[in-house]
Amino acid sequence: MKALILNSGKGSRMGDLTKNHPKCMTEIASMETILSRQLRQIEDYGIKEVVITTGPFEDKLIHYVESLGLDLEYSFVRNPLFAETNYIYSIYLAREVLKDTDLLLMHGDLVVENDVFFDFMEQEGSLMAGSTTKELPEKDFKAEVSDGKITKVGVYCFEHAFSAQPLYKLKKEDWGLWLSAICAFCEREDEGETNWKKLYAEEALNTVLSQFSLRLYDAEEKLCQEVDNPEDLTVVSLLLRAIKKKTVYLSFSTDILHNGHFTLIKKAKRLGRLIVGVLSDEVVSSYKRFPLLPFSERKAMFENIAGVDRVVEQNSLSYRENLEKYKPDFVVHGDDWQTGFQKPIREEVCNILASYGGKLVELPYNNNEKYRDLEKRTRADLAMPDFRRGRLRKELKVKGFVNAMEAHDGLTGLIVENTKVYKDGGAHQFDAMWISSLCDSTAKGKPDIELVDMSSRFRTIEDITEVTTKPIIFDGDTGGIKEHFVYTVRSLERLGVSMVIIEDKTGLKKNSLFGTEVEQTQDRIESFSEKIRAGKKAQRTKEFMICARIESLILERGMEDALERAFAFVKAGADAIMIHSRKKSPEEIFTFVERFRKEDSETYIVVVPTSFNSVKEEEFKKRGVNVVIYANQLMRATVPAIQNAAETILQNERAEECDSFLMPFKEIIRLIPEED
Repeated sequence: MKALILNSGKGSRMGDLTKNHPKCMTEIASMETILSRQLRQIEDYGIKEVVITTGPFEDKLIHYVESLGLDLEYSFVRNPLFAETNYIYSIYLAREVLKDTDLLLMHGDLVVENDVFFDFMEQEGSLMAGSTTKELPEKDFKAEVSDGKITKVGVYCFEHAFSAQPLYKLKKEDWGLWLSAICAFCEREDEGETNWKKLYAEEALNTVLSQFSLRLYDAEEKLCQEVDNPEDLTVVSLLLRAIKKKTVYLSFSTDILHNGHFTLIKKAKRLGRLIVGVLSDEVVSSYKRFPLLPFSERKAMFENIAGVDRVVEQNSLSYRENLEKYKPDFVVHGDDWQTGFQKPIREEVCNILASYGGKLVELPYNNNEKYRDLEKRTRADLAMPDFRRGRLRKELKVKGFVNAMEAHDGLTGLIVENTKVYKDGGAHQFDAMWISSLCDSTAKGKPDIELVDMSSRFRTIEDITEVTTKPIIFDGDTGGIKEHFVYTVRSLERLGVSMVIIEDKTGLKKNSLFGTEVEQTQDRIESFSEKIRAGKKAQRTKEFMICARIESLILERGMEDALERAFAFVKAGADAIMIHSRKKSPEEIFTFVERFRKEDSETYIVVVPTSFNSVKEEEFKKRGVNVVIYANQLMRATVPAIQNAAETILQNERAEECDSFLMPFKEIIRLIPEED
């Protein structure tokens, strides 16, 4: 596509304003002329070749255009008869450089706001700009329209007509018809007194309009206006001043910028001063993945992009807080949120914008394969041990609260990794994975008495880390003897585990579910503290955490014993305390948390609400709990489902009856990531 700007007129109606330069060089705003605005819009859209017809002050015009330093290629075509011809003749003189091309045609005195110009350029087919709402001008162009198609353009059109402006986008074939008609007009010399070279080019257009479809682009009340006289200049300058005060809001969650993001920013800032809302780390990790870069660095990243006026934090997937605070004139977003979990968010945005007259601008979502590959590589980085190990500590620092779901093999790991629930315009997912000694043993058909050795349990970790990215909390049982525990710590660090939880018991380990029904021996405070100190001394990274699990309430040793142990274990270096209970009521857990928090507001508290399962996560968070672990639900869901399938097949002596409650295997396979 080429652009043609017609600048061969004298601009005499502008008076002294055009005494020393062509009208297109008239200043319409600080450091901006009509022509500089047009050329920057053309460059911004991506057109490279510009044809400019000239008349008076040609040298000044050429020097001015070249001084703008734009990445454009110019062809200047002088009309030596500018005083006695119209722009139809200027186009005729430029015909050789205008053949066989799509064309943007505009008069050199036309001022168009960006919202109109770029939307106009994105439309399909051949167009002429106009307005169905503005009053018909007496002397300027009007377009007669029938069945959505322009049938005639001229200053004397009044039947079925709308206001029109000399801004055209023409397909190559359609422009070829008009250019041929222009050439025919300018080469005619047989009509006596008619000076064909002095007519409007639209007279030639009217002779070929029946041969193609030229539609009217409706700019409504927006700025798309010629500057014919000083009064027009005043109006346009005031409108531009108001337009430049408009603001645009664009929200981002990304921590890796690619060309698609820059294109979106480029299009958004055309509409006004750009405010970028950067989603907080907590919001991003709640519905997407934990960001590689923290909020402060992502914010700085956008602050350093040219054309971004301001960067603010967005603390929710909902735009409400920031829209009500900044009241942007436009919100820009990809069209991918018209369906799916973001649809309610979009509806809320539309309602808020409608309340004060704002506008939603939706652009086609760029689903380029190379961007998907970039996200895959990012997820691969998240899976690496050095990054994964520190994730839990980072999430706790950012959110203050995380939830973890039990996984006992690669498949359950994928379920924990990918399961999300969308509600109330937001998303909820698991933050971490719990690799349970109980479930690991059960999956292998072994009792939960530390019978499965650490080498076997480490293979479970490897199976899960190979296909997932989320941080891992490892059930270390009692930790074994101190001398063995230090090696366990270092092995877990190398595997990328974030936290190990060890319980203050000794001897043959029995599951806490049995409580006092079986003989269980609680370790001495001094001995267990020494194990914690040895583990902390052995670890080689700052990110890894050791959590001390207190069995006092399970073994009915009382609250005071539990608190004494908790403070002692923290003093020994424990990063977190896990308090456990078999009771259905959460009251003793709440009491422990309340009393512990009175003296220690920093150490993380972990709970496993298997028995007291009626408490919502938000309630735990309010009371000062930092980690909730759902310790065995996936295993417990698996066994009855498997038994049901087996019994159904035996009962019916075939598998058909099973199919109604079985997942198709192709759906299971979709959970498994493809090899890159």
